[in-house]
Amino acid sequence: MINFIIDTSNETIFLKIINNDKEYINNIKNSRENFDELVNIIFNFLYKNNINLSKIDNIFINRGPGKFTSIRSAISIVKALKISKNINIYGFDSGQITNKNYDILFKLLKEGRLTKNFIEPKYLN
Repeated sequence: MINFIIDTSNETIFLKIINNDKEYINNIKNSRENFDELVNIIFNFLYKNNINLSKIDNIFINRGPGKFTSIRSAISIVKALKISKNINIYGFDSGQITNKNYDILFKLLKEGRLTKNFIEPKYLN
């Protein structure tokens, strides 16, 4: 099972792939230039780590709160991937992640505490 985590709500864009016993992580500055190129960043990350998009089972996306444009861009990309590749998507909130421990997402998933497929963004005021 391949899981992909995307978090654009903070000062860095965080990407993580969990492929059975292997993990791949990328952190880059969350800047206007980078979220304008977010599609390319995601696809380059997958390509670099030899992950075929059609093999991804789940995508976890931080729906906020956070920066409006970066969250909106990420959610739009993930929704397009769900439609085109029939990938399960799950939304989580920034407050559910402490100390950058994204492994908690799998516990929350088992408990039914993540939003599936309908991802509504939460923006900073």
